[in-house]
Amino acid sequence: MKYKLIIIGFGTVGQGFTQILIEKKNWLKTEYDLEFEIVGVSTKSKGSIANKNGLDPRKLIRLINKKNSLNEFDGGVAGLTTLEMINYLEANILIEATPTDLTTGEPAASFCKAALRKGLHAVTANKGTATLHYSELKKIANLKNLTFGIEGTVMSGTPVLNTVNTNLAGCAINSFRGILNGTTNYILTEMESGKNYAAVLEQAQQLGYAESDPTGDVKGWDAAAKVAILCKVLFDSEFKLKDVKSQGITQITCDDVIQAKKNGYRFKLIGEANFRKGKISAGVQLEKLPLSDPLAQISGTTNAITFETDLLGPVTIIGTGAGGKETGFALLADILVIHRANV
Repeated sequence: MKYKLIIIGFGTVGQGFTQILIEKKNWLKTEYDLEFEIVGVSTKSKGSIANKNGLDPRKLIRLINKKNSLNEFDGGVAGLTTLEMINYLEANILIEATPTDLTTGEPAASFCKAALRKGLHAVTANKGTATLHYSELKKIANLKNLTFGIEGTVMSGTPVLNTVNTNLAGCAINSFRGILNGTTNYILTEMESGKNYAAVLEQAQQLGYAESDPTGDVKGWDAAAKVAILCKVLFDSEFKLKDVKSQGITQITCDDVIQAKKNGYRFKLIGEANFRKGKISAGVQLEKLPLSDPLAQISGTTNAITFETDLLGPVTIIGTGAGGKETGFALLADILVIHRANV
Protein backbone atom coordinates (compact mmCIF):
# COMPACT_ATOMS: atom_id res chain seq x y z
CA MET A 1 0.00 0.00 0.00
CA LYS A 2 1.30 3.44 -0.91
CA TYR A 3 0.71 6.54 1.24
CA LYS A 4 1.11 10.07 -0.05
CA LEU A 5 2.55 12.36 2.60
CA ILE A 6 2.58 16.08 3.26
CA ILE A 7 5.33 17.14 5.68
CA ILE A 8 4.88 20.40 7.57
CA GLY A 9 8.12 21.56 9.14
CA PHE A 10 11.42 20.34 7.71
CA GLY A 11 13.86 20.94 10.52
CA THR A 12 15.58 18.29 12.62
CA VAL A 13 12.48 16.12 13.06
CA GLY A 14 11.12 16.46 9.52
CA GLN A 15 14.50 15.62 8.04
CA GLY A 16 15.04 12.78 10.52
CA PHE A 17 11.72 11.25 9.48
CA THR A 18 12.54 11.65 5.79
CA GLN A 19 15.96 10.05 6.28
CA ILE A 20 14.26 7.03 7.88
CA LEU A 21 11.99 6.68 4.84
CA ILE A 22 15.08 6.69 2.60
CA GLU A 23 17.04 4.17 4.68
CA LYS A 24 14.11 1.85 5.40
CA LYS A 25 12.44 2.02 1.98
CA ASN A 26 13.14 -1.56 0.88
CA TRP A 27 12.62 -3.03 4.36
CA LEU A 28 9.24 -1.33 4.80
CA LYS A 29 8.15 -2.65 1.40
CA THR A 30 9.30 -6.19 2.20
CA GLU A 31 8.04 -6.38 5.79
CA TYR A 32 4.82 -4.39 5.59
CA ASP A 33 4.06 -3.90 1.89
CA LEU A 34 4.33 -0.22 2.74
CA GLU A 35 5.46 2.52 0.37
CA PHE A 36 5.65 6.29 0.76
CA GLU A 37 5.57 9.21 -1.60
CA ILE A 38 6.23 12.72 -0.32
CA VAL A 39 4.02 15.04 -2.35
CA GLY A 40 4.49 18.26 -0.39
CA VAL A 41 6.80 19.94 2.11
CA SER A 42 6.03 23.28 3.75
CA THR A 43 8.19 25.32 6.11
CA LYS A 44 7.88 28.68 7.84
CA SER A 45 11.23 30.11 6.72
CA LYS A 46 12.46 27.90 3.88
CA GLY A 47 9.49 28.03 1.51
CA SER A 48 7.44 25.14 0.21
CA ILE A 49 7.18 22.75 -2.71
CA ALA A 50 4.32 20.53 -3.86
CA ASN A 51 4.16 17.94 -6.61
CA LYS A 52 1.22 15.56 -7.06
CA ASN A 53 3.59 13.05 -8.68
CA GLY A 54 6.01 12.99 -5.76
CA LEU A 55 9.24 14.65 -4.63
CA ASP A 56 12.69 13.09 -4.42
CA PRO A 57 13.42 12.88 -0.65
CA ARG A 58 17.19 12.93 -1.12
CA LYS A 59 16.93 16.05 -3.21
CA LEU A 60 14.78 17.71 -0.55
CA ILE A 61 17.36 17.04 2.17
CA ARG A 62 20.28 18.17 -0.02
CA LEU A 63 18.51 21.41 -0.86
CA ILE A 64 17.56 22.28 2.70
CA ASN A 65 21.04 21.39 4.02
CA LYS A 66 22.54 23.87 1.57
CA LYS A 67 20.31 26.43 3.32
CA ASN A 68 18.45 27.04 0.10
CA SER A 69 14.73 27.69 -0.15
CA LEU A 70 12.45 24.81 -1.09
CA ASN A 71 10.95 27.24 -3.60
CA GLU A 72 14.06 26.52 -5.67
CA PHE A 73 13.19 22.82 -5.99
CA ASP A 74 13.15 21.87 -9.65
CA GLY A 75 9.69 20.47 -10.42
CA GLY A 76 6.38 21.17 -8.77
CA VAL A 77 4.40 24.10 -7.45
CA ALA A 78 6.46 26.38 -5.20
CA GLY A 79 5.39 28.92 -2.62
CA LEU A 80 2.03 27.53 -1.50
CA THR A 81 1.05 28.25 2.09
CA THR A 82 0.55 25.21 4.29
CA LEU A 83 -3.24 25.42 4.14
CA GLU A 84 -3.15 25.95 0.38
CA MET A 85 -0.95 22.87 0.06
CA ILE A 86 -3.30 20.71 2.13
CA ASN A 87 -6.21 21.74 -0.10
CA TYR A 88 -4.24 21.46 -3.35
CA LEU A 89 -2.77 17.99 -2.90
CA GLU A 90 -4.45 14.59 -2.77
CA ALA A 91 -2.64 12.99 0.14
CA ASN A 92 -3.31 10.37 2.82
CA ILE A 93 -1.33 11.56 5.84
CA LEU A 94 -0.17 14.90 7.22
CA ILE A 95 3.16 14.77 9.07
CA GLU A 96 3.25 17.80 11.38
CA ALA A 97 6.70 18.66 12.77
CA THR A 98 6.72 22.40 13.40
CA PRO A 99 8.14 24.04 16.57
CA THR A 100 6.07 23.77 19.75
CA ASP A 101 4.00 26.66 21.08
CA LEU A 102 2.67 25.86 24.55
CA THR A 103 0.63 29.08 24.70
CA THR A 104 -1.71 28.52 21.75
CA GLY A 105 -0.68 25.26 20.09
CA GLU A 106 -0.75 27.13 16.80
CA PRO A 107 -0.30 27.08 13.90
CA ALA A 108 0.12 23.31 14.17
CA ALA A 109 -3.42 22.76 15.49
CA SER A 110 -4.96 24.54 12.51
CA PHE A 111 -2.86 22.48 10.10
CA CYS A 112 -3.94 19.21 11.73
CA LYS A 113 -7.57 20.35 11.83
CA ALA A 114 -7.56 21.25 8.13
CA ALA A 115 -6.00 17.91 7.21
CA LEU A 116 -8.43 15.85 9.27
CA ARG A 117 -11.43 17.73 7.89
CA LYS A 118 -10.22 17.04 4.36
CA GLY A 119 -9.89 13.33 5.14
CA LEU A 120 -6.17 12.96 5.89
CA HIS A 121 -4.78 11.19 8.92
CA ALA A 122 -2.68 13.59 11.03
CA VAL A 123 0.49 12.61 12.90
CA THR A 124 2.33 15.17 15.01
CA ALA A 125 5.33 15.49 17.29
CA ASN A 126 4.10 18.88 18.51
CA LYS A 127 3.53 19.05 22.28
CA GLY A 128 1.59 22.29 22.03
CA THR A 129 -1.02 20.81 19.74
CA ALA A 130 -1.35 17.63 21.78
CA THR A 131 -1.51 19.53 25.07
CA LEU A 132 -3.99 22.23 24.10
CA HIS A 133 -6.07 20.73 21.28
CA TYR A 134 -5.97 16.95 21.73
CA SER A 135 -9.64 16.44 22.60
CA GLU A 136 -10.93 18.54 19.70
CA LEU A 137 -8.62 16.96 17.13
CA LYS A 138 -9.26 13.44 18.44
CA LYS A 139 -13.01 14.03 18.15
CA ILE A 140 -12.70 15.20 14.53
CA ALA A 141 -10.51 12.20 13.73
CA ASN A 142 -12.97 9.75 15.31
CA LEU A 143 -15.92 11.25 13.43
CA LYS A 144 -14.02 10.83 10.16
CA ASN A 145 -12.69 7.36 11.05
CA LEU A 146 -9.17 8.77 10.92
CA THR A 147 -6.15 8.72 13.22
CA PHE A 148 -4.65 11.63 15.14
CA GLY A 149 -1.26 10.27 16.21
CA ILE A 150 0.85 11.88 18.93
CA GLU A 151 3.41 9.21 19.94
CA GLY A 152 6.35 11.57 19.42
CA THR A 153 5.08 14.18 21.89
CA VAL A 154 6.04 12.45 25.14
CA MET A 155 9.34 10.54 24.98
CA SER A 156 10.45 11.06 21.39
CA GLY A 157 10.81 7.64 19.74
CA THR A 158 10.45 5.61 22.92
CA PRO A 159 7.05 3.87 22.54
CA VAL A 160 5.04 5.16 25.48
CA LEU A 161 1.57 6.02 24.20
CA ASN A 162 1.36 3.16 21.71
CA THR A 163 2.49 0.74 24.42
CA VAL A 164 -0.26 2.00 26.72
CA ASN A 165 -2.86 1.72 23.97
CA THR A 166 -1.82 -1.79 22.89
CA ASN A 167 0.31 -3.91 25.21
CA LEU A 168 -1.12 -2.43 28.41
CA ALA A 169 -4.67 -2.03 27.11
CA GLY A 170 -6.01 -4.70 29.50
CA CYS A 171 -4.60 -2.98 32.57
CA ALA A 172 -6.04 -0.17 34.63
CA ILE A 173 -3.44 2.59 35.08
CA ASN A 174 -4.18 5.05 37.86
CA SER A 175 -0.79 6.71 38.24
CA PHE A 176 2.56 7.31 36.62
CA ARG A 177 5.83 9.01 37.46
CA GLY A 178 8.95 9.55 35.44
CA ILE A 179 11.84 11.55 34.04
CA LEU A 180 10.32 13.24 31.02
CA ASN A 181 12.90 15.85 30.06
CA GLY A 182 16.33 14.85 28.82
CA THR A 183 17.90 18.31 29.11
CA THR A 184 17.31 18.64 32.85
CA ASN A 185 18.32 15.04 33.47
CA TYR A 186 21.60 15.67 31.64
CA ILE A 187 22.25 18.80 33.70
CA LEU A 188 21.58 17.05 37.02
CA THR A 189 23.78 14.11 35.99
CA GLU A 190 26.71 16.33 35.01
CA MET A 191 26.48 18.41 38.18
CA GLU A 192 27.47 15.32 40.17
CA SER A 193 31.00 15.77 38.81
CA GLY A 194 31.28 19.14 40.55
CA LYS A 195 30.27 21.49 37.74
CA ASN A 196 27.92 24.33 38.59
CA TYR A 197 24.48 24.74 37.04
CA ALA A 198 25.42 27.58 34.66
CA ALA A 199 28.47 25.76 33.29
CA VAL A 200 26.55 22.54 32.66
CA LEU A 201 23.68 24.41 31.01
CA GLU A 202 26.13 26.07 28.63
CA GLN A 203 27.65 22.66 27.90
CA ALA A 204 24.20 21.24 27.19
CA GLN A 205 23.53 24.07 24.74
CA GLN A 206 26.83 23.47 22.94
CA LEU A 207 25.97 19.77 22.57
CA GLY A 208 22.51 20.58 21.24
CA TYR A 209 20.67 19.11 24.24
CA ALA A 210 19.35 22.52 25.30
CA GLU A 211 17.93 25.32 23.18
CA SER A 212 19.47 28.80 23.10
CA ASP A 213 16.48 29.72 25.28
CA PRO A 214 16.27 26.74 27.67
CA THR A 215 13.44 28.17 29.78
CA GLY A 216 10.86 25.58 28.77
CA ASP A 217 13.15 22.76 29.91
CA VAL A 218 14.75 24.14 33.07
CA LYS A 219 11.52 25.67 34.40
CA GLY A 220 9.74 22.33 34.03
CA TRP A 221 7.23 23.46 31.39
CA ASP A 222 8.24 20.84 28.81
CA ALA A 223 7.82 18.04 31.36
CA ALA A 224 4.52 19.56 32.49
CA ALA A 225 3.20 19.48 28.92
CA LYS A 226 4.07 15.79 28.68
CA VAL A 227 2.32 15.11 31.99
CA ALA A 228 -0.79 16.86 30.68
CA ILE A 229 -0.71 14.82 27.45
CA LEU A 230 -0.40 11.57 29.39
CA CYS A 231 -3.32 12.55 31.60
CA LYS A 232 -5.49 13.18 28.54
CA VAL A 233 -4.63 9.83 26.97
CA LEU A 234 -4.49 7.64 30.08
CA PHE A 235 -7.40 9.06 32.01
CA ASP A 236 -9.56 10.19 29.06
CA SER A 237 -9.75 13.62 30.62
CA GLU A 238 -9.91 17.30 29.69
CA PHE A 239 -6.92 17.93 31.94
CA LYS A 240 -5.24 21.26 31.21
CA LEU A 241 -1.60 22.27 31.23
CA LYS A 242 -2.30 25.00 33.80
CA ASP A 243 -3.48 22.30 36.22
CA VAL A 244 0.00 20.74 36.36
CA LYS A 245 1.90 22.23 39.30
CA SER A 246 5.32 22.89 37.83
CA GLN A 247 8.78 23.32 39.35
CA GLY A 248 12.11 23.39 37.53
CA ILE A 249 15.76 22.94 38.45
CA THR A 250 17.06 26.51 38.35
CA GLN A 251 17.31 26.72 42.14
CA ILE A 252 19.61 23.73 42.60
CA THR A 253 23.33 24.08 43.37
CA CYS A 254 26.33 21.84 42.85
CA ASP A 255 26.63 21.46 46.63
CA ASP A 256 23.03 20.24 46.83
CA VAL A 257 23.68 17.56 44.24
CA ILE A 258 26.98 16.35 45.72
CA GLN A 259 25.69 16.29 49.30
CA ALA A 260 22.62 14.32 48.26
CA LYS A 261 24.78 11.68 46.57
CA LYS A 262 26.99 11.37 49.67
CA ASN A 263 23.84 10.68 51.68
CA GLY A 264 22.61 8.02 49.24
CA TYR A 265 20.23 10.18 47.21
CA ARG A 266 20.08 11.67 43.73
CA PHE A 267 18.09 14.68 42.50
CA LYS A 268 15.72 14.11 39.58
CA LEU A 269 13.03 16.25 37.98
CA ILE A 270 9.95 14.04 38.24
CA GLY A 271 6.67 14.40 36.39
CA GLU A 272 3.80 12.46 37.88
CA ALA A 273 0.04 12.14 38.11
CA ASN A 274 -2.53 10.19 40.12
CA PHE A 275 -6.13 9.45 39.18
CA ARG A 276 -8.31 8.74 42.21
CA LYS A 277 -12.11 8.93 42.63
CA GLY A 278 -12.51 10.77 39.35
CA LYS A 279 -9.95 13.45 40.20
CA ILE A 280 -6.46 13.99 38.83
CA SER A 281 -3.54 15.46 40.75
CA ALA A 282 -0.41 16.14 38.72
CA GLY A 283 2.87 17.95 39.03
CA VAL A 284 6.49 18.34 38.04
CA GLN A 285 8.95 18.76 40.89
CA LEU A 286 12.57 18.30 41.85
CA GLU A 287 12.81 15.21 44.05
CA LYS A 288 15.62 13.67 46.08
CA LEU A 289 15.34 9.96 45.30
CA PRO A 290 17.08 7.15 47.17
CA LEU A 291 19.65 5.42 44.97
CA SER A 292 17.57 2.25 45.26
CA ASP A 293 14.80 3.92 43.22
CA PRO A 294 15.02 2.74 39.57
CA LEU A 295 14.50 6.32 38.36
CA ALA A 296 17.58 7.43 40.31
CA GLN A 297 19.71 5.31 37.98
CA ILE A 298 18.54 7.05 34.80
CA SER A 299 21.40 9.29 33.65
CA GLY A 300 22.22 11.69 30.84
CA THR A 301 19.51 12.57 28.35
CA THR A 302 17.67 9.29 28.85
CA ASN A 303 13.99 9.40 29.86
CA ALA A 304 11.99 6.86 31.86
CA ILE A 305 8.44 6.43 33.06
CA THR A 306 6.82 3.99 35.47
CA PHE A 307 3.13 3.13 35.18
CA GLU A 308 1.33 1.59 38.15
CA THR A 309 -0.97 -1.10 36.77
CA ASP A 310 -3.53 -3.29 38.48
CA LEU A 311 -2.46 -6.54 36.81
CA LEU A 312 1.30 -6.19 36.33
CA GLY A 313 2.27 -3.85 39.13
CA PRO A 314 4.86 -1.22 38.17
CA VAL A 315 5.88 -1.23 34.49
CA THR A 316 8.86 0.96 33.58
CA ILE A 317 9.76 2.10 30.05
CA ILE A 318 13.24 3.54 29.48
CA GLY A 319 14.57 5.15 26.32
CA THR A 320 15.70 8.18 24.43
CA GLY A 321 13.75 11.38 24.97
CA ALA A 322 14.99 13.55 22.11
CA GLY A 323 16.58 13.60 18.68
CA GLY A 324 15.58 14.13 15.08
CA LYS A 325 15.73 10.55 13.91
CA GLU A 326 14.34 9.27 17.22
CA THR A 327 11.29 11.54 16.98
CA GLY A 328 11.06 10.72 13.29
CA PHE A 329 10.74 7.08 14.30
CA ALA A 330 7.74 7.99 16.50
CA LEU A 331 6.06 9.53 13.45
CA LEU A 332 6.71 6.30 11.54
CA ALA A 333 5.34 4.26 14.45
CA ASP A 334 2.05 6.18 14.27
CA ILE A 335 1.91 5.60 10.52
CA LEU A 336 2.36 1.87 11.09
CA VAL A 337 -0.65 1.98 13.47
CA ILE A 338 -2.64 3.59 10.64
CA HIS A 339 -1.39 1.02 8.15
CA ARG A 340 -2.25 -1.99 10.32
CA ALA A 341 -5.77 -0.66 10.77
CA ASN A 342 -6.24 -0.39 7.00
CA VAL A 343 -4.88 -3.71 5.73
